[in-house]
Amino acid sequence: MGTRDSGATRRRRPPKALVAGALTGAAALLLTGCAGDWPEASASNFFLPDASIGATDMTPRISQLWDGSWIAALVVGVLVWGLTIWCVVAYRRRKDDPELPAQVRYNMPIEILYTIVPVMMVGVLFYYVARDQQAILDTSKTPDVTVQVVGKKWSWDFNYLEGNGDAAQPGVYDTGRQADLTGRAGVEPELPTLYLPVDETVQFDLYSRDVIHSFWIPAFLMKMDMIPGSPNKFQVTPTKEGDFKGKCAELCGEYHSEMLFNVKVVSAEEYQQHLDDLAAAGQTGSLPTTLAGAEELAGVQADSVHSNEEEN
Repeated sequence: MGTRDSGATRRRRPPKALVAGALTGAAALLLTGCAGDWPEASASNFFLPDASIGATDMTPRISQLWDGSWIAALVVGVLVWGLTIWCVVAYRRRKDDPELPAQVRYNMPIEILYTIVPVMMVGVLFYYVARDQQAILDTSKTPDVTVQVVGKKWSWDFNYLEGNGDAAQPGVYDTGRQADLTGRAGVEPELPTLYLPVDETVQFDLYSRDVIHSFWIPAFLMKMDMIPGSPNKFQVTPTKEGDFKGKCAELCGEYHSEMLFNVKVVSAEEYQQHLDDLAAAGQTGSLPTTLAGAEELAGVQADSVHSNEEEN
């Protein structure tokens, strides 16, 4: 005769969904501890950027917009969750209840409320986003320096120009080696480094030589797409010296993950010394910003090599 476990001793397995949710939560907490270059973006402050750790003059504005948006969303979420839980508890079905609750066709005050309030919320959010976007993307100021950033598969070229880039002198350039078939570009010793002077207005002129890339310096809380044939630009004033990381934020091909660069925000004297070093190395002028220009330059360089070989 078989035996059955009593209700007191029978073990109940936890639902699979509960186990999966617990594992997901634990993994999320573990990953959030890996802050890396983002000590401010962690669970300790609910993943909101810390406005006090600003790398440019625009990071406080961007951070405050981010914080305000999340706080407003949290308030709405708590309100909706609270009303949902209250309805579940207050209007739960009881034994003596009829099968269906009393049916109503409409409630005009409530319908007006849940139409007007969301429209007002979207309007307020739109106002702050439009206001901050206009300030962030304003390029009417004459910059102290202009850097032409050229994205290519899968590295970066930097042309350093004076002022707004219209000066007669062509400036100097620095180039990153494109990835070869082994995908070696992107390892730390080969990464190009972008130099920026602290407390000076820098204008980034963004170009792509092949496909859509995206210029992103995470510490600046700002990124912008680089579209072939359609240059973009924005201005910032770095306010903090230090070393930062940059990367492409647009899936652009096989070695997208290796399309990285370093950023050094330095004093005006160190910035000028870097330009002098580039000039002394013969890197004067500007690298092409289009694929046609790059192909033309490559053809000129190839002809020069062949001429030298024939002379020898």
